[in-house]
Amino acid sequence: MKIPTLFAVLLLTVAGFSTSAVANWCPFCDAPSLTLAEQVEQVNHLLLGRWIGGDKPTNDTAGTAKFKIIEIGKSKGDIFKVGEELELPQYIAGKQDALYVLMGPDIKLVDWHVPNEATKSSWKYISELPMPATEEAARIERLAYFLDYLQHSELTVSNDAYAEFASAPYEVITPLHDRMPREKLRQWIIDPETPVTRIGLYGLLLGLCGKAEDAAAMEQKILMPDTDFRLGIEGVMSGYLLITGEKGLDVLEQHKMLSTTYINQDGEEKKLPFSEVYATMQTLRFMWTYEPDRISKDRLKQSLRMLLDRPELADLVIADLARWKDWGVQDRLMEMYDKEEFDIPSIKRAIIRYFFYCSKDVEESETADLPAYAVSAAEHLKVLEEKDPKTYANAKRFLR
Repeated sequence: MKIPTLFAVLLLTVAGFSTSAVANWCPFCDAPSLTLAEQVEQVNHLLLGRWIGGDKPTNDTAGTAKFKIIEIGKSKGDIFKVGEELELPQYIAGKQDALYVLMGPDIKLVDWHVPNEATKSSWKYISELPMPATEEAARIERLAYFLDYLQHSELTVSNDAYAEFASAPYEVITPLHDRMPREKLRQWIIDPETPVTRIGLYGLLLGLCGKAEDAAAMEQKILMPDTDFRLGIEGVMSGYLLITGEKGLDVLEQHKMLSTTYINQDGEEKKLPFSEVYATMQTLRFMWTYEPDRISKDRLKQSLRMLLDRPELADLVIADLARWKDWGVQDRLMEMYDKEEFDIPSIKRAIIRYFFYCSKDVEESETADLPAYAVSAAEHLKVLEEKDPKTYANAKRFLR
């Protein structure tokens, strides 16, 4: 919210002009290496055990931990039975009668996972987990299981439900829009107690299912930064644009791209943090990649060009304009090349690369005339090579 999977933050950052495939999962989420369902799928035995004691470790052994099997999630070959005792070859300082999730690949207990303390609630969640699927309809349906657990009171559960969405392809998430808890999502977004790592996902989900009143709440959050860096705010911005379209883009342009200040909750004028501008740029990338029919690509190009005047972002903006094949800013880039505020190596290299890709964006035909933009770009490249041969050579080193 790839997002890639839904929202590793900054996943849509483009380093250079590469047109390689963009990740197709939540672009605003950090996904763990393995979800609980993936872990359960890899084992043959899943048990709920009650801790009944054990031997503490010594210089010679790692100790033991004893459990009484209370419930069985799965046991290949029915090897384990309710009521049996199980002794793992590693001491666990458990509490008397505390419950633990026990799982492993076979009957060699030395290879089993470290037991994790559980409650009846978390065990129910784990034991009923739908296993990963490959067919799209099944993937969509299994993901719906996790909607009810996104803000579960137990972190083991809520973190795993979040992880399922964070690792889900965007096209698997969007069909769930009419089953999403719209009002809860809105409340989670504005609740200061919501973990900041989830804000990006919740913002995107609300955008998929939201209405005008949700957009109003999102807009208020977007326009009132409460810190210099807001993790996940790009997800809220993206969700906001999913609801509002070009009207919402007008708001972001006015308050995040053209303005350098904002008014805080106390009515004081403050400098707009760089992170807010960058988050807006990420939002444009998201709309271009994941929702190209919501706001026209010409309109997104027009918006992105507004950031060319910001030296701190110019090299990234130029890279995106090249990736989007926006060849209409050539004269502007040539003017920038000689301006003092843009006399930064990364910007100069980005400009040269832009012209290179523009000059190569032609039809593969021996008879077709070169388009005017490609001819113009080639001419600009010659000028820059004569003017600044060292930077020109550096910029072309990694071109492809």
